[in-house]
This record gives sequence, structure tokens and C-alpha cells, in this order.
Amino acid sequence: QLQLVESGGGLVQPGGSLRLSCAASGFTLRYYAIGWFRQAPGKEREGVSCISSSGGSTNYADSVKGRFIISRDNAKNKVYLQMNSLKPEDTAVYYCAAVITTVQVMCPMWPINPSLFGSWGQGTQVTVSS
Repeated sequence: QLQLVESGGGLVQPGGSLRLSCAASGFTLRYYAIGWFRQAPGKEREGVSCISSSGGSTNYADSVKGRFIISRDNAKNKVYLQMNSLKPEDTAVYYCAAVITTVQVMCPMWPINPSLFGSWGQGTQVTVSS
């Protein structure tokens, strides 16, 4: 079964940092653009960031630009989301997913639509609170 597994979430104070990891089970990440999404209680799932298969193209939601950095290490079959200057409004379950459109190596146009992604993981909880 092709699935992604997120890790690295936790409780952090406002202004703190976390690094989330996304690892693949059953397939090789290097052939896919990968997106990070988040979902807060009572809200729809929203796109946070996306990275092309080569890592040469990235994009971000306006709410996280300048604070979050997406990267990937294809040799390790992982994608990362470095989250800095965290705010309480960043509190959510964070998910990674692989692009499943025909052009799977590139991110879809922003804002990224969750329906264009697959192999969702179970998510990792990020809580920003003092």
C-alpha cells in the first residue's frame, strides 16, 4: 500500500520552531511533487506548501511565507517542513500527500486542491500554545 507517514509534530510555544518529516512507505518519493496541508478543528483542509519532485520549485500559502520552509532529500526518500516563528493560528493536524495528476512531478497551481493529491498519511498534530 502506497502511503506517506508524517512525524515531528508536538507542543511548542509561540515563536518556537518545529520540523515536520514526511516519509514514504511502498513507493519512491523522488518521482512526485509533495504537498503539505493542515486542518484545524472545524475548518477545511488547506494547502500550506508544495515542492516539485526535483525540489527546484516551491510555493507557500501567504499565511506561512517567510516562516516555513519546505525541502526534500530524495536520497533519504523524505520531505520536510521547517516551521519557524510559530503562531497559535498554526495549530492544526498537518498532512503530507503526493500529487496524483498526470504531471505528477510538478505542483498544481496555487492554491493547491487536496483532491489532486493522494497517499495521505495519518497526520501529525502541531499545537502552538503558551
